[in-house]
Amino acid sequence: MVTRYSRKCMADKWSIESKYSYWLKVELAAVKAWTELGLISSVDCEKICTNASFNIARIDEIEKQTKHDLIAFLTSISENLGEESRFLHYGMTSSDCIDTALALQMKESLELILKDLDLLLEAIKQRAYEHKNTLMVGRSHGIHGEPISFGLVLGIWYDELKNSRSLLLNVTELISYGKLSGAMGNFAHAPLEFEEKTCELLGLKAAPISNQIIQRDRHAQVVSALAILAASCEKIALAIRHFQRTEVYEAEEYFSEGQKGSSAMPHKRNPVLSENVSGLCRIIRSYVNPALENVPLWHERDISHSSVERFILPDIFITTDFMLDRLTKLIQNLLIYPKNMMKNLNLTGGLVFSQRVLLELPLKGISREDAYKIVQRSAMKVWQDLQDGKSALNENNESLFLLALLADEDLRSKMSEEDIRSCFDYSYYLRNVNSIFSRVFK
Repeated sequence: MVTRYSRKCMADKWSIESKYSYWLKVELAAVKAWTELGLISSVDCEKICTNASFNIARIDEIEKQTKHDLIAFLTSISENLGEESRFLHYGMTSSDCIDTALALQMKESLELILKDLDLLLEAIKQRAYEHKNTLMVGRSHGIHGEPISFGLVLGIWYDELKNSRSLLLNVTELISYGKLSGAMGNFAHAPLEFEEKTCELLGLKAAPISNQIIQRDRHAQVVSALAILAASCEKIALAIRHFQRTEVYEAEEYFSEGQKGSSAMPHKRNPVLSENVSGLCRIIRSYVNPALENVPLWHERDISHSSVERFILPDIFITTDFMLDRLTKLIQNLLIYPKNMMKNLNLTGGLVFSQRVLLELPLKGISREDAYKIVQRSAMKVWQDLQDGKSALNENNESLFLLALLADEDLRSKMSEEDIRSCFDYSYYLRNVNSIFSRVFK
């Protein structure tokens, strides 16, 4: 069982202090790599790794003059070092540090998102098995179709989120690349081994080729993967909002003691968490376009992507993290109403069995076209009866559709009363649920 980590983890990972900490990790890994390659003595390496530190207030003060955050950062560190500071950032350009640190930051953030997603998947799986055989009506176009189980609905959610999980694993691998190839990516001032050793120390791979930056198609794919995840999560939230509609009322968000739904109407119990998830997912998806716009940059690079990323990357990871946690708790506490599901299933007077009857007639020698006419004729009569206010079930609990079919002479010439009644069996629609579950939850 995956356990929940601290709620602050993701926000902390994208704080200004955390950003500089990632930068420092890269700079110190570079010093160690140069030491392995013989450029820096072990004594100087130890001094740098022991004494290198930064002060955010001091960085801000220096940046007011330099107008360059990375230079201000390096100057702040150098003030804590002696002559050995000359080896800090040696042979590197700003993006060597910034992009490699960002890759590490995104990699670790994606790992947290995957933990979030595992918790959500586990919650959905538990509820799916709980309601594996809970009958409800399936809907297409919002109109009643055929009986299904609520477990199958949850199974769909689970399988779709598993696809997102695979996608997130792929982009975690894709983003786990650093670069220390210098100002134009030509390795003029450092060997390839320097990049490889530095990335290895950080748990990253060296980008096969780079110019002044790591190419932003990688970042765009990460954002797109999170947006696809958000689309699937909103699909779940939207379904819950529909289930809670008063006219449907098949499921409902947990309503705690003392909770209020409306300042004006004391009776209100609203799907506020689902609506919140929907809104958050819209925000997450909105970042795809700016991430794609970051891919085409001038020549070896410009910095038009920088301001965009400073905004969208912290926000998309923090928002996704929060949204997944909220949706997980929503699923865990979701109230399910099987009696209302059955009531709705009977709402159309047995029309949900129309295909079952239709498929029996070709086995009796009737063409599909004629079979369709026979069954639809009775179905349309039932719709009219329902519009006229007739009850969907009679006093013997027999449905309008069953009664209409039994009264149809053309149908009765091909099917006995027993044959027709046997088509009105809810268990028929659950007979393959176990097999479906074995495929989804294997």
